[in-house]
Amino acid sequence: MIDITIVIPVYNSEGNLIELSDQIRHNLQNVNFELILINDQSKDDSWNIIKQLTCKYKNIIGLNLRKNSGQDNAIFAGINYAKGEYIVIMDDDLQHSPSDILKLYNEIRKGHDVCYANFEKKRQLLWKNMGSWLNGKLAEVIIDKPVNIYLSPFKIIKKEIIDEVKMTNYLYPYIDGIIFSITNNIVQIDAKHYSRFSGVSNYTLLESVKVFMKLATGFSVLPLRVASFIGAATAILGFVLGLYFVLSYFLDGTTPQGWTSIAVIVLFMGGVILMSLGMVGEYLGRIHLNINKRKSYSIKEKSINE
Repeated sequence: MIDITIVIPVYNSEGNLIELSDQIRHNLQNVNFELILINDQSKDDSWNIIKQLTCKYKNIIGLNLRKNSGQDNAIFAGINYAKGEYIVIMDDDLQHSPSDILKLYNEIRKGHDVCYANFEKKRQLLWKNMGSWLNGKLAEVIIDKPVNIYLSPFKIIKKEIIDEVKMTNYLYPYIDGIIFSITNNIVQIDAKHYSRFSGVSNYTLLESVKVFMKLATGFSVLPLRVASFIGAATAILGFVLGLYFVLSYFLDGTTPQGWTSIAVIVLFMGGVILMSLGMVGEYLGRIHLNINKRKSYSIKEKSINE
């Protein structure tokens, strides 16, 4: 029986992989584990290094995606091959220390479904910290994330939860959002966030925006409801202003000057249209959430030492 499966999406990390593998094996000497490395169409020599590792170690599995599919899709590819009782998800740059894997493992075995690693101080750019904070606040509204839980990319998950995660099959999956839709038996432990071992970060501002959009649109129709609310509020404002101008004309003969009347009409009609689109979008959003089942990744090649 495999105790732990470690799933790591890989992108342009040729300088990290051997050290990452060595540290994992060093820290898990007394644990039956497997390591799954998913190459998300790296532009460097990452895939060749993964194949070398799989030839050398029987408990390392390599998956090479046919095209760049994004971090969450790469993770999905990996967890579909996971056999462990617990699945660890972590980054490929050694900012997440393999020495913390056993800490996560010991904590989740106390009866929890998921355990996150919480980083009090993150060694990354300011805009990344701001993006994490914003996505965390959005998650509190969209998926009822507790305020004290940090949505860390470094976590351990019970196999039965992973089995439910795999059944969702979103085209644009967001692992943390899916987890919180399944369980609230979630804890976290403190861990240290390290500097990147080699290379530069591949996580761009665009990736942070993508996470925001997946969270906002993949688990709720709240944005559509907000659009409906804004449309309704705008229409009411236009109606009130129009009523004010009409009453002013009949009571004291005041006539609005310039483009005021046209602005009121445009404001009112625009509000009505936006509200209507929001209502239609509400239904389309529900359909979208129910039928979004297309394959999100394709595996080009596997490297397994059997």
